[in-house]
Amino acid sequence: MCPRTKEQNELIRMQRIEQILDAAARAYFQTGGSFDIRDVAREAELGYGTVYHYYPNRHLLIEDVLGSGFERCEQALAEWVNIRGGSPDDRQLLTYGKALLRLWQSDARAYLVYKMASEHFSGLPEKDRHAAKRRFMERLYAPLQSITQREDDSVDHMLAVLVGCCGLHYYAGTSELNVDRIAQLAIQAITKEY
Repeated sequence: MCPRTKEQNELIRMQRIEQILDAAARAYFQTGGSFDIRDVAREAELGYGTVYHYYPNRHLLIEDVLGSGFERCEQALAEWVNIRGGSPDDRQLLTYGKALLRLWQSDARAYLVYKMASEHFSGLPEKDRHAAKRRFMERLYAPLQSITQREDDSVDHMLAVLVGCCGLHYYAGTSELNVDRIAQLAIQAITKEY
Protein backbone atom coordinates (compact mmCIF):
# COMPACT_ATOMS: atom_id res chain seq x y z
CA MET A 1 0.00 0.00 0.00
CA CYS A 2 1.35 3.41 -1.00
CA PRO A 3 1.37 6.28 1.45
CA ARG A 4 -1.09 9.07 0.76
CA THR A 5 0.05 12.07 -1.19
CA LYS A 6 0.10 15.56 0.26
CA GLU A 7 -2.96 16.40 -1.88
CA GLN A 8 -4.86 13.34 -0.62
CA ASN A 9 -4.10 14.26 2.98
CA GLU A 10 -5.29 17.83 2.37
CA LEU A 11 -8.52 16.57 0.80
CA ILE A 12 -9.15 14.29 3.78
CA ARG A 13 -8.43 17.18 6.16
CA MET A 14 -10.90 19.47 4.36
CA GLN A 15 -13.60 16.78 4.28
CA ARG A 16 -13.13 16.14 7.99
CA ILE A 17 -13.43 19.86 8.78
CA GLU A 18 -16.66 20.10 6.75
CA GLN A 19 -18.00 17.04 8.58
CA ILE A 20 -17.18 18.61 11.95
CA LEU A 21 -18.67 22.00 11.05
CA ASP A 22 -21.91 20.41 9.85
CA ALA A 23 -22.11 18.33 13.02
CA ALA A 24 -21.45 21.39 15.20
CA ALA A 25 -24.29 23.32 13.59
CA ARG A 26 -26.68 20.40 14.12
CA ALA A 27 -25.44 19.97 17.71
CA TYR A 28 -26.21 23.64 18.33
CA PHE A 29 -29.90 23.03 17.66
CA GLN A 30 -30.02 19.73 19.55
CA THR A 31 -28.53 21.26 22.69
CA GLY A 32 -29.95 24.76 22.50
CA GLY A 33 -26.52 26.19 21.83
CA SER A 34 -24.81 24.67 24.85
CA PHE A 35 -22.96 21.91 23.02
CA ASP A 36 -19.40 20.85 23.72
CA ILE A 37 -16.74 19.05 21.70
CA ARG A 38 -18.06 15.65 22.82
CA ASP A 39 -21.54 16.46 21.45
CA VAL A 40 -19.98 17.40 18.12
CA ALA A 41 -17.89 14.24 18.02
CA ARG A 42 -20.97 12.12 18.70
CA GLU A 43 -23.01 13.96 16.04
CA ALA A 44 -20.17 13.65 13.48
CA GLU A 45 -19.62 10.00 14.42
CA LEU A 46 -15.96 10.74 15.07
CA GLY A 47 -13.73 10.22 18.03
CA TYR A 48 -13.42 13.01 20.57
CA GLY A 49 -9.69 13.21 19.89
CA THR A 50 -10.26 13.67 16.17
CA VAL A 51 -12.58 16.63 16.68
CA TYR A 52 -10.32 18.04 19.39
CA HIS A 53 -7.35 17.80 16.99
CA TYR A 54 -9.10 20.20 14.61
CA TYR A 55 -10.91 22.31 17.20
CA PRO A 56 -9.38 22.35 20.69
CA ASN A 57 -12.18 24.55 22.00
CA ARG A 58 -15.81 25.39 21.36
CA HIS A 59 -15.05 29.05 20.62
CA LEU A 60 -12.89 28.27 17.57
CA LEU A 61 -15.49 25.81 16.35
CA ILE A 62 -18.37 28.30 16.56
CA GLU A 63 -16.22 30.92 14.87
CA ASP A 64 -15.64 28.63 11.87
CA VAL A 65 -19.27 27.46 11.78
CA LEU A 66 -20.47 31.06 11.59
CA GLY A 67 -17.74 32.07 9.14
CA SER A 68 -18.70 29.37 6.67
CA GLY A 69 -22.40 30.08 7.24
CA PHE A 70 -21.86 33.75 6.48
CA GLU A 71 -20.03 32.87 3.25
CA ARG A 72 -22.92 30.69 2.10
CA CYS A 73 -25.55 33.31 2.93
CA GLU A 74 -23.57 36.09 1.26
CA GLN A 75 -23.21 33.94 -1.83
CA ALA A 76 -26.96 33.25 -1.92
CA LEU A 77 -27.73 36.98 -1.70
CA ALA A 78 -25.17 37.80 -4.41
CA GLU A 79 -26.66 35.17 -6.72
CA TRP A 80 -30.16 36.56 -6.20
CA VAL A 81 -28.97 40.12 -6.84
CA ASN A 82 -27.28 39.01 -10.08
CA ILE A 83 -30.33 37.22 -11.48
CA ARG A 84 -33.13 39.50 -10.31
CA GLY A 85 -32.37 42.53 -12.54
CA GLY A 86 -34.12 45.88 -12.12
CA SER A 87 -35.99 46.95 -9.06
CA PRO A 88 -37.45 44.14 -7.00
CA ASP A 89 -41.07 43.26 -7.07
CA ASP A 90 -42.93 40.98 -4.68
CA ARG A 91 -42.43 37.98 -6.97
CA GLN A 92 -38.66 38.41 -6.86
CA LEU A 93 -38.70 38.79 -3.07
CA LEU A 94 -40.82 35.66 -2.88
CA THR A 95 -38.18 33.86 -4.95
CA TYR A 96 -35.45 35.07 -2.59
CA GLY A 97 -37.43 33.96 0.47
CA LYS A 98 -37.82 30.51 -1.04
CA ALA A 99 -34.13 30.37 -1.90
CA LEU A 100 -33.19 31.27 1.69
CA LEU A 101 -35.53 28.64 3.11
CA ARG A 102 -34.16 25.95 0.82
CA LEU A 103 -30.60 26.92 1.72
CA TRP A 104 -31.39 26.89 5.43
CA GLN A 105 -33.26 23.60 5.23
CA SER A 106 -30.22 21.89 3.74
CA ASP A 107 -27.50 23.87 5.51
CA ALA A 108 -27.65 24.31 9.28
CA ARG A 109 -24.64 26.64 9.22
CA ALA A 110 -26.38 29.13 6.95
CA TYR A 111 -29.53 29.02 9.08
CA LEU A 112 -27.49 29.49 12.25
CA VAL A 113 -26.24 32.86 10.98
CA TYR A 114 -29.78 34.23 10.71
CA LYS A 115 -30.95 32.49 13.88
CA MET A 116 -28.12 33.98 15.91
CA ALA A 117 -28.62 37.37 14.23
CA SER A 118 -32.26 37.33 15.38
CA GLU A 119 -30.87 36.92 18.91
CA HIS A 120 -28.22 39.63 18.37
CA PHE A 121 -25.49 36.96 18.52
CA SER A 122 -25.99 36.87 22.29
CA GLY A 123 -24.22 33.52 22.73
CA LEU A 124 -20.91 34.87 21.47
CA PRO A 125 -18.17 36.59 23.47
CA GLU A 126 -18.46 40.40 23.39
CA LYS A 127 -15.73 41.04 20.80
CA ASP A 128 -17.06 38.35 18.46
CA ARG A 129 -20.64 39.53 18.96
CA HIS A 130 -19.87 42.99 17.62
CA ALA A 131 -17.95 41.63 14.63
CA ALA A 132 -20.75 39.19 13.77
CA LYS A 133 -23.43 41.89 14.12
CA ARG A 134 -21.45 44.24 11.91
CA ARG A 135 -20.89 41.56 9.25
CA PHE A 136 -24.56 40.60 9.28
CA MET A 137 -25.75 44.20 9.02
CA GLU A 138 -23.26 45.22 6.32
CA ARG A 139 -23.29 42.12 4.13
CA LEU A 140 -26.75 40.60 4.54
CA TYR A 141 -29.26 42.95 6.17
CA ALA A 142 -28.40 46.38 4.69
CA PRO A 143 -28.15 45.07 1.11
CA LEU A 144 -31.52 43.34 1.45
CA GLN A 145 -33.10 46.46 2.95
CA SER A 146 -31.64 48.56 0.16
CA ILE A 147 -32.83 46.17 -2.52
CA THR A 148 -36.34 45.99 -1.10
CA GLN A 149 -36.40 49.78 -0.88
CA ARG A 150 -37.97 49.60 2.56
CA GLU A 151 -36.73 51.83 5.36
CA ASP A 152 -39.21 50.64 7.96
CA ASP A 153 -39.13 47.38 9.91
CA SER A 154 -40.58 45.30 7.05
CA VAL A 155 -37.32 43.41 6.43
CA ASP A 156 -37.17 42.56 10.15
CA HIS A 157 -40.65 41.06 9.96
CA MET A 158 -39.91 39.17 6.76
CA LEU A 159 -36.77 37.64 8.26
CA ALA A 160 -38.56 36.89 11.54
CA VAL A 161 -41.16 34.85 9.67
CA LEU A 162 -38.50 32.97 7.70
CA VAL A 163 -36.26 32.31 10.72
CA GLY A 164 -39.11 31.34 13.01
CA CYS A 165 -40.69 28.93 10.58
CA CYS A 166 -37.38 27.34 9.66
CA GLY A 167 -36.73 26.91 13.36
CA LEU A 168 -39.53 24.37 13.39
CA HIS A 169 -37.41 22.25 11.07
CA TYR A 170 -34.41 22.32 13.41
CA TYR A 171 -35.95 22.48 16.87
CA ALA A 172 -39.16 20.50 16.41
CA GLY A 173 -37.68 18.04 13.95
CA THR A 174 -40.21 18.58 11.18
CA SER A 175 -38.81 16.93 8.08
CA GLU A 176 -40.00 19.26 5.37
CA LEU A 177 -40.86 22.91 5.32
CA ASN A 178 -43.73 24.23 3.27
CA VAL A 179 -41.38 26.62 1.49
CA ASP A 180 -44.07 28.17 -0.70
CA ARG A 181 -46.42 28.90 2.21
CA ILE A 182 -43.70 30.26 4.49
CA ALA A 183 -42.23 32.50 1.79
CA GLN A 184 -45.72 33.85 1.06
CA LEU A 185 -46.20 34.68 4.75
CA ALA A 186 -42.82 36.43 4.76
CA ILE A 187 -43.77 38.54 1.75
CA GLN A 188 -46.96 39.54 3.51
CA ALA A 189 -44.73 40.95 6.26
CA ILE A 190 -43.05 43.17 3.65
CA THR A 191 -46.16 44.21 1.73
CA LYS A 192 -48.39 44.31 4.81
CA GLU A 193 -51.15 42.64 2.82
CA TYR A 194 -53.48 40.48 4.89
